Amino acid sequence: MQTFTMVLEEVWTSLFVWFVYALIPCLRTDEVAVLPAPQNLSVLSTNMKHLLMWSPVIVPGETVYYSVEYQGEYESLYMSHIWIPSSWCSLTEGPECDVTDDITATVPYNLRVRATLGSQTSTWSILKHPFNRNSTILTPPGMEITKDGFHLVIKLEDLGPQFEFLVAYWRREPGAEEHVKMVRSGGIPVHLETMEPWAAYCVKAQTFVKAIGRYSAFSQTECVEVQENNQFTPEVNQLQKGRGPSLCHGRDVF
Repeated sequence: MQTFTMVLEEVWTSLFVWFVYALIPCLRTDEVAVLPAPQNLSVLSTNMKHLLMWSPVIVPGETVYYSVEYQGEYESLYMSHIWIPSSWCSLTEGPECDVTDDITATVPYNLRVRATLGSQTSTWSILKHPFNRNSTILTPPGMEITKDGFHLVIKLEDLGPQFEFLVAYWRREPGAEEHVKMVRSGGIPVHLETMEPWAAYCVKAQTFVKAIGRYSAFSQTECVEVQENNQFTPEVNQLQKGRGPSLCHGRDVF
């Protein structure tokens, strides 16, 4: 009787070992099938528009979706376990996310993204260095120089409510006084100067974002002339491009 019991135990032990070894390939297969996490996270930021980008996760014949979350400075310092879903990027298809609406303060932000395919979800990938909007690239504004009679008028590119513009203008002649006007918003024609016939006037502008305390470079200088018959003659004078505004002169605000 004792011999039979020992044989039975050996049989059950053998069956158990066989079952475990038979299960290992299945476990390994599941590990191989785990969805990879997105890689190469970076932020492209121009004129206060912030775009988080990453390398796409490729699964042949399948559409992979992505979710983005962020932490502001407070969460990073005091509530590191809390991540906030991005306003526009919950299960988005493209390997990029416009996080402009999420970045509301001039402080470091942590950003992370993960991939989803059906019931599979990757681990989170975190942006290597926190992003601060004060690193955004500011470009000179587009500007349109026109006239209203003998009035010199400028219309600046509308870049959004955070942008103001510093406009420098002067009569192109030796010793001419340079004027500076602060324009509070783009997209609206602004009067700069009443021009004299046969005189040329030059204009350039730069953007200013108060939230980050930064200016862009100046735009290329444009010079125009009004003839005596009120004919408007525009020209572009690249030799004036490097000339900066003389802030010791009066500054107008519009």
